[in-house]
Amino acid sequence: MNAHPLSAQTLPAMERFSSVEEVITAMKPGDPVYVLEPAKFRASAERFLKHFPGTPMYAVKANPTTRAMDLIWQSGIRHFDTASFGEVKMVKERFPEAVCHFMAPVRLPGHAKAAFEQYGVTDYVVDCEFELEKLLSEIEDHSRLRIFVRLAAALGGALLELSSKFGTNPDEGARLLNRVVAAGAQPAATFHVGSQCLSPFSYAQAVEIVRRTIDKAGVKITALDIGGGFPAPLLNNDVPPFIWYFDTIREAIETLDIPDLQLLCEPGRALVTEGLSVVTQVVLRKGDRLYLNDGTYGSFDELTLPGFNADYPSRAFRLSATGEAQPLTTQTTPFRVYGPTCDTLDVLPRPQMLPEDIKAGDFIVFDNMGAYTVAVRTNFNGFYNDTWVQVGA
Repeated sequence: MNAHPLSAQTLPAMERFSSVEEVITAMKPGDPVYVLEPAKFRASAERFLKHFPGTPMYAVKANPTTRAMDLIWQSGIRHFDTASFGEVKMVKERFPEAVCHFMAPVRLPGHAKAAFEQYGVTDYVVDCEFELEKLLSEIEDHSRLRIFVRLAAALGGALLELSSKFGTNPDEGARLLNRVVAAGAQPAATFHVGSQCLSPFSYAQAVEIVRRTIDKAGVKITALDIGGGFPAPLLNNDVPPFIWYFDTIREAIETLDIPDLQLLCEPGRALVTEGLSVVTQVVLRKGDRLYLNDGTYGSFDELTLPGFNADYPSRAFRLSATGEAQPLTTQTTPFRVYGPTCDTLDVLPRPQMLPEDIKAGDFIVFDNMGAYTVAVRTNFNGFYNDTWVQVGA
């Protein structure tokens, strides 16, 4: 069972520390601890707010926890990519001034109407005639709608493709755009190049698909949402500088020759990854096998996805004789790492390089774990991580 991540609740204050070493020294935690670093949230948001040539929308699904969302809001993000009525409701109840965009191409019956009437949501996505007609039937005032036609962008370059489930081709996309115009709504377009995209050029290729589609339709779109996919610094991935992405996108948009086009994007991973670390503890060592108090049913599910070859950077610590956390600096060697549950599948898919003298009782801090970790944790076997602290201000 996944947690209900965001509500209008008032959270208890988190303990604050100056470093992760201080967290371990003070708490000596036997259960996993989530460590938030607000300064890293601010830096990630500033990157998009200052340099992306349009409006960034935080993709709520990446980390919908109340604590992370509060930091996103405090960092200046005001637009949110919401993929369900539940996400719309959660965001608007906590941040009434937030602007929600319902960017999922398939919605449950009545949910578009509810989002429109209860929370004033006017942006919606479709990729087929059925969903378009359903949307138009649920909301009578079409003039208030901005409808994004989602185009498939199976271009490679991303660890996780997102075009086999959603997105249509230029011919069908052109027909949908013309139907949007005929209905009196504002036509727009969108795509998603895939999650953890390591190729800035993929965005230029996708914009070319948009250009072909609007040329076929003979329609001037009012907005373009280029989706997410902006990568995070993870092990085994060669991540280009963000400015390469922004410059490539800016140059590609110019080829559309629509001077007043509103540009949007949906960063999720890129906004939250670096701001969260997880402190774990070694429960048992059997030769080259380690058993931790967190695993794939907890914070490490994403590592198991097909095609996902990245890992989280890690640091290891041991308590000194006086109880202070000290880094382990011996030569590293590969270990097979298991989680705490009784399931054999609860194992990290790749060996982890860790100090060769690591032992039970030592701590491993996994960094850059802000995205798709707490969002998909479960309480399988009665294990559920929900201890939070803060490092820095």
